[in-house]
Amino acid sequence: MRKLLVLILMVLLAATADAAPARIDLQPSIAKMRGELAAKYGEAQRARIERGLTQVAALWRTEDGGAADFEAFARANFAGDAAAQDELFQRMELILESVDGHMHEIARDLARQATLEVGPLLPLDAALAAYDPSAHITQDFFANKVAFVVLLNFPVTKLDERVAHANGWTRREWAEVRLASRFDKRIPSEVNLEMARAYGAAEQYIAHYNIWMGRVRAENGDQPFPAKLRLLAHWNLRDEIRAQYTDREHGLARQRAIAAVMERIVTQAIPQAAVDREGVDWNPFTNEVKGAPQGREPDTRYAMLLGTFLAARRADEWSPTAPTLIRRRFEDEGDVPEARVRAMFEQVLSSPLAPRVAQLVRERVGRPLEPFDIWYGGFKPRGRYTEAELDAIVAKRYPDARAYKADMPRMLRELGFSPERAAWLADNIEVDAARGSGHALPAARREDKPHLRTRIEPGGMNYKGYDIAVHEMGHNVEQVLSLKSIDHTLLRGVPNNAFTEAIAFVFQSRGLQLLGLERPDAQAQALAMLDEFWSTFEIAGVSLVDMQVWHWMYEHPDATPAQLREATLGIAKAAWNRYFAPVMGVRDSHLLAIYSHMVGYTLYLPNYALGHMITSQVEEQVEKAGAVGPEIERIATYGNVLPDLWMVHATGKPLGADALLGRTARALAVVK
Repeated sequence: MRKLLVLILMVLLAATADAAPARIDLQPSIAKMRGELAAKYGEAQRARIERGLTQVAALWRTEDGGAADFEAFARANFAGDAAAQDELFQRMELILESVDGHMHEIARDLARQATLEVGPLLPLDAALAAYDPSAHITQDFFANKVAFVVLLNFPVTKLDERVAHANGWTRREWAEVRLASRFDKRIPSEVNLEMARAYGAAEQYIAHYNIWMGRVRAENGDQPFPAKLRLLAHWNLRDEIRAQYTDREHGLARQRAIAAVMERIVTQAIPQAAVDREGVDWNPFTNEVKGAPQGREPDTRYAMLLGTFLAARRADEWSPTAPTLIRRRFEDEGDVPEARVRAMFEQVLSSPLAPRVAQLVRERVGRPLEPFDIWYGGFKPRGRYTEAELDAIVAKRYPDARAYKADMPRMLRELGFSPERAAWLADNIEVDAARGSGHALPAARREDKPHLRTRIEPGGMNYKGYDIAVHEMGHNVEQVLSLKSIDHTLLRGVPNNAFTEAIAFVFQSRGLQLLGLERPDAQAQALAMLDEFWSTFEIAGVSLVDMQVWHWMYEHPDATPAQLREATLGIAKAAWNRYFAPVMGVRDSHLLAIYSHMVGYTLYLPNYALGHMITSQVEEQVEKAGAVGPEIERIATYGNVLPDLWMVHATGKPLGADALLGRTARALAVVK
């Protein structure tokens, strides 16, 4: 498996950029057709005509035909009145739902063996998972000129234009904007396939990055972990740190050992033999391995990250509205400028509330803080239960994926959905046992169903798997509602991934309540808010590191994996010393760079920090309404419009950190 991943990566690193597209001067044809079409359809259509012709010409190449072909195409395909435009819109909405949905389902089947616990892995499975069957679709739609028909008749917009018109556009106009955005780039299929291979290789690498903790040594040489404990980096490692705050006898030693493991992973000093290999004794403090070779992992983590960068960079020249992946993530996909996102993160990281919450953590652990305390889990109500107790409760209730699915209607009723709606939602979500940590896989066609994936160990689901499952269930509920209960499928989903994360956080925060273990009082609610703030504080720092690493790669496109490793370590340490050292009292940690998302899910991490901020705003609204279900249903069916527009509809206020900070200040006044 690893040899195949490295081979794929070597192919990616050796790839060269495509030649620039060959274009012709179409300005005389634009002028000619502008007059001809305006004369035919009336002066009221002139602005649409001008815009459509310009949009088509921007992506027209010599292979599409000469000037006469361009003119003939415009003459035949301009929808000159409302009825013709409406017919075209409805046709494309139907076609794209079908194409997107079926391609998504094929890709899901291709990756099934690699992503689910359904049997042994073959070397073939990594190649299948990395294949994107839809990679040629956009190119084919340009080749047969379907894409040009859309560009001729619907507006391509930039973020500043969407912001300026946010409140004035109708739902149909927003759907037209999303339709045109499908074709505002003309990325060659070979570039799309290369990106799919790079992302697939990186995702498979992190999906199998397990540490067998039963043979990991503590600082004193003891073996502090259960013999068969296997933890996936970073997800399970981080969650095990959180869980160990309830164990006063062994917890601290285990947390220090996990933090040492994380440091070795980030610095790539980890022995290759310690990665996903059972039966190897390893002391992460001395880095000594017994019974296996001593050689370290050869910067594979950073080679994978570099592979995704090089693949993404090949798309830059084909993306005129957003010529870097950074801009595509924030402006095209997120609809929020990076500078605004960074400012919100810095508002949280620099908040005077952070030292006050840190002091509470310090008092509760009864010692000076250590870097791993950024994952302090003692604010959560589960702090009243040991991890073993929670594992036993969950394993008994959910021995397999079918048991979790069978219990979903009850859980959804507990969250305030009507019995009929709860049954319908549960029926429209499939539950699978994942090889990795878990995720929510949406559907793209109304006849299909989203999939909830979480890790289920041989003895049944443990609490970590359950916690993930409830989070992913929130994603899935949003995915069902925003696909099957929306007016336009072109608006399916939410403005960006942070919004679905927020809904998932709302569900996840009620996990113990859904187990029947906790009905939070005012004190518990205040503690939960402090946990929300502390989690946002941590992930905002992680997100800034992720963002800065991508800026560094763009500034150093010829970097080696070793150079990227050193740069990442420097960026992580600098962010730590600026924002965390004054609060935590310890300097020079690299732990902000441990997240596997940095490797396998390019620039996704900022969505979590934004998601926490959105969660605070949504929670305020839910509290006013008195139940989760009806409000989530109202909110989730608004669809993929501008973030501030969605937030005003949902909560009455635009996106920001103020709700998070205000709720935190009030919680500090309550906590004893």
